[in-house]
Formats: sequence, structure tokens, C-alpha cells
Amino acid sequence: MEENLARIVFSSVKNSSLEELKVKSLPRHLAIIMDGNGRWAKEKGRLRVFGHEQGVKTVRRTVEDCARIGVEFLTLYTFSTENWNRPKLEVDTLMRLLVSSLKKELKTLNNNNIKLNTIGNIASLPNSAHRELLDVMEKTKANTGMTLTLALSYGAREEIKNAVQQICIKVKNNIISPENIDETIINNHLYTQNLPDVDLLIRTSGEHRISNFLLWQIAYAELYFIDVFWPDFSEQHLLEAIKNYQNRERRFGKTSEQLT
Repeated sequence: MEENLARIVFSSVKNSSLEELKVKSLPRHLAIIMDGNGRWAKEKGRLRVFGHEQGVKTVRRTVEDCARIGVEFLTLYTFSTENWNRPKLEVDTLMRLLVSSLKKELKTLNNNNIKLNTIGNIASLPNSAHRELLDVMEKTKANTGMTLTLALSYGAREEIKNAVQQICIKVKNNIISPENIDETIINNHLYTQNLPDVDLLIRTSGEHRISNFLLWQIAYAELYFIDVFWPDFSEQHLLEAIKNYQNRERRFGKTSEQLT
């Protein structure tokens, strides 16, 4: 019933006029904290691994939905630096799912004109995952549609720390003057230097925190928290989040009168 309703809602949106779709106010960069796989499985009396496997299916649906809607940049919090502290079996499973998913989804990415990108310390990934990731990125680099970024072994504090270290080295070597350091220079030393700031951040599972994700890039993002575990996140939920975003007034420090 819910899936049928989601298809009807999506169909009505696609068949609406451009003005009704509010195409110009679509989030250009959508980021998602995909949370709740383990708890979803636990509620069903299954192992956490089962939740992660179902979560992969939700990733596939969501990526295709975002590409059809017209989102230009989609960033998914896939594996954090803190996730390495999880039980070894779970970490090994997540890495195995990463490799198998990349192999399976290459055709889907190319068919949907999607370019794969990554941010994070990917050198820390197992060799098999690292190789497969680089291979899929190479085979999709010519795609001109949506850019899908996987945050892997990613932590925003580590990202900012690395950026500060790089800038300090350049200051020491007289490549950059301290008085010239601005937001642009900082942006150019982040993992996301080729991505725009986040417009809309969605987190599933009912948790209301950012969990060390894109702390610099979400300075003016709209935040949307939904009480649904990631495996149950549907096309309808995505559309509701975007509609909610479109109904907000983004002032960026200005007044409503200035915007009008």
C-alpha cells in the first residue's frame, strides 16, 4: 500500500508543471545519514547484518529516485571513522557489502548517468574495497548527471584537522599568507572541495544529531529528521523531505524583507 502510494505521489510530481515542482528550489546538494539498519533488524529478531543488507537495497532505490527528481549532488554517510570500532564481524560484513554493491551497481550508475565520488580516508579501506571503489569511480567519471558521493572512513573533525595541517604547511613554506586565509582557501583543502555546500541534510531512525558528518559543509543546511529506520525509507519519505525543504525560508542571515 505504502509503495503504491509513493509511486502515485512521485508520478503526480513528475507530471506537474515546472512551477508546481518548484524546480528552482530543489536541493542542489542532498546529504543523508543512513541510520537504523541494526535496530531495524533487531526489531525483526534478525542479526544486524540482515539490516545492512536491506539497507543496501534502500540505497539503490534512493539513488535512482534522486537522479530522476533532479538532485545534482547526493552524499551518503556510508561508513564513519567511528564505525571501525564496531564488532569485527559487522565491519567485515559492511566491507563485503561495499565491494559487492559497487560491482553490481556499476551498470545502474552508468545507465542513470551517475558519477561516483568518495570522501574520507579511503586508504584505510581493505585492499579489495579500495580497488573496487577506484575502478567504479574511473568507469563513471565521464557521466554528467548526478554526482553520488560515498563518505567512507569519513569523519568531519579529521577532515578539518587535515585541512588545517595542510594550510599550516603552506603558511610555513610561504605559499599562503595567514592574512589571506578565507573560506575559499579552507574549502579548497577539504575532501569536498569539488562539491557545493549541503542544502538539505536528512537523518533517518529518529536520532537528532549530526554524528561528525560534514560539519563545515552544513553550516546553512536545512536539517530534516525522520522517525523511520533506513531500510524502510521510501520514495514517499524522500519526496516529503524535499517538500518540507521547499516550504522553508532560507535567509542566510538576512531578513525576510531583504529576500523579497
